[in-house]
Amino acid sequence: MKVRLFEIFTSVEGEGILYGTKTLFVRLAGCPFTCFYCDTKESLPLDSGNEYSIEEACKLIDSNLKNQTYKVNFTGGDPLIQHDAVAELAKYIQTKKIPTYLESSCFDSDRFNHVLPFFDIIKIEFKTKDSDFVDSKHYERLIENAMKCLKLSVASKKTTYIKIVVSSKTKLEDFKDLVNKIFKNISKHDVDGFIIQPTYGVSEPSLELLLNLYDIVYPYYIDVKVVPQLHKFIGAP
Repeated sequence: MKVRLFEIFTSVEGEGILYGTKTLFVRLAGCPFTCFYCDTKESLPLDSGNEYSIEEACKLIDSNLKNQTYKVNFTGGDPLIQHDAVAELAKYIQTKKIPTYLESSCFDSDRFNHVLPFFDIIKIEFKTKDSDFVDSKHYERLIENAMKCLKLSVASKKTTYIKIVVSSKTKLEDFKDLVNKIFKNISKHDVDGFIIQPTYGVSEPSLELLLNLYDIVYPYYIDVKVVPQLHKFIGAP
């Protein structure tokens, strides 16, 4: 089995509920989407980066793994594009007793379910309609898959949190509908965080919009947080 990796590096986690932690990032090549705010567009093609055997990739991870690393973050691209290889790599990391962390748009619940046993921390990302990458029919299918992934993660008792990237294009009514759908499927006790992440450098949302979006989530989940990308402000990759 082969895997295509774009890069491996240690940095400070800049997003989500574990921002600020020392993390080894394993960025895989390939993503099915082209969100307008994507900040890693160079990793979107499946033929980007370099190809390795699983054994070679594990050795590469070992050579980059530093002491006191809090977790290993599988990101992309979207790791589910190479789900079989990701499962093998995450399984290897688990033998080292280091938490494994999955970042995905959750576009395929079957692939997600395949890798789920090998991850400890799951970020479920829900895309907004204004992400400008699919038509309305395919958008609804994506949300259905993400919802299935959310329920699978919760049922497996993983550390699970929700992230939604928002921009100046985000419509309050669309956001409200999405949040309502989420909490029709789970309860506030099922998740370990809800992150509203503003875009950076492109179509940045105003403070007023961010507060309005926060107010939509708050009645469902009082620990909702607006968290910008920390690494953008400290010069980290």
